[in-house]
Amino acid sequence: VQLQASGGGLVQAGGSLRLSCAASGRTISRYAVGWFRQAPGMERVFVAAINRSGGKTYADSVKGRVTVSRDTARNTVYLQMNNLRPEDTAVYYCATDPSVIVSNVASQSAYAHWGQGTLVTVSS
Repeated sequence: VQLQASGGGLVQAGGSLRLSCAASGRTISRYAVGWFRQAPGMERVFVAAINRSGGKTYADSVKGRVTVSRDTARNTVYLQMNNLRPEDTAVYYCATDPSVIVSNVASQSAYAHWGQGTLVTVSS
């Protein structure tokens, strides 16, 4: 499966962005999809995920501001981000893998297939 992340850009604090993760080669609705981000000089961390059955998991840092969703017809997963903060600035990656289950959905090592990343910059 190949993943293509897009939708990043420059936005002012308080603004919104919707990131997209388009899949090809596999039907993405059959697998969990996770979103991770890597800020400059920092390690990549978990942001959100949607599992096979549609259940959603969020990092505490984004809970209430971020919504992950899936469009089966478009084979795409979205990350809607609202009330963005400067600390949300990062490269955002989507990832998927058939082996991901609810218990490891936030673990980077569970994902074998990664998109190329899209840069989100939030200005203060």
